[in-house]
Amino acid sequence: MRINTSLREPENESMRMSNFTGKTAYITGGSSGIGLAIGKLLAAKGASVAIFARRQDVLDQAIKEIAASKSSYSQHFLAKQLDVASRDDCELVLPSVVAEIGAPDIIINSAGLGHPAVFENIDYATFDKVVKINVHGTWNTISILVPYMKEKGGYIVNVSSVAGYVGIYGMAAYSSSKFAVNGLSEVLCSELKRFNISVSVLCPPDVDTPLLERSNRIKPEETKAISATASLMTADEVAVALLKGMANNEFMIIPNFGGRFTYFMKRWFPGIVNYLVDSKVEAFRKKQAVK
Repeated sequence: MRINTSLREPENESMRMSNFTGKTAYITGGSSGIGLAIGKLLAAKGASVAIFARRQDVLDQAIKEIAASKSSYSQHFLAKQLDVASRDDCELVLPSVVAEIGAPDIIINSAGLGHPAVFENIDYATFDKVVKINVHGTWNTISILVPYMKEKGGYIVNVSSVAGYVGIYGMAAYSSSKFAVNGLSEVLCSELKRFNISVSVLCPPDVDTPLLERSNRIKPEETKAISATASLMTADEVAVALLKGMANNEFMIIPNFGGRFTYFMKRWFPGIVNYLVDSKVEAFRKKQAVK
């Protein structure tokens, strides 16, 4: 069964993107996980790639991996330190990269932070940090780079999550930020069409990345019980699904059947989804109580 998760149908062929040869992609969070996988795949498809992250040592290793995937010697690759949560940093770094390698044809906002914990255990500083990286970081990148894209058009992908359309126990900060990313993406999808700029939001399930590994160390046991029945994807699988979604100009790109089914159920039968999630939490607590 194929469930259609595209909230916007493609208006014209020019807003699709299936040929990446000669394109320039800017990827925040491109030093690891999904961002790195997308960078390597785009390089293999003929794109030039600039990646951004906070740690230069990790960036240096990542750009070597991306460059090793190139399909021609005409491609160029660049790695720059950037804290997407800092407006000053973005205003300094991003225009300098445009001056060096040109405006992006593709923006992938993959920089992200998760801090799984129940609401009452999340202090303001932690919540603020998650929101600033996940939401402000996405806003900063787009608002600075879109003016450079208006003349030629392009494609923006904001990386969200299943937790961006289902509020999951133990994900108060993360779900809040990813719901915001989804809402921002939907507005931009409409507003940027007049500049021939497509916008998609990528909503993967749990992905085998360093971010998930760190999150699993502090994740509430109830949250672990919920995610135990969900499928785990690799970053490479998500990257392949993303490029396929971009070729179809899909707004909501959900890379696996489980995620698409959950999205369909949450839109049309939200009470059932909420009941199932609550049931898993209750079943876990009963199991713990008899130990």
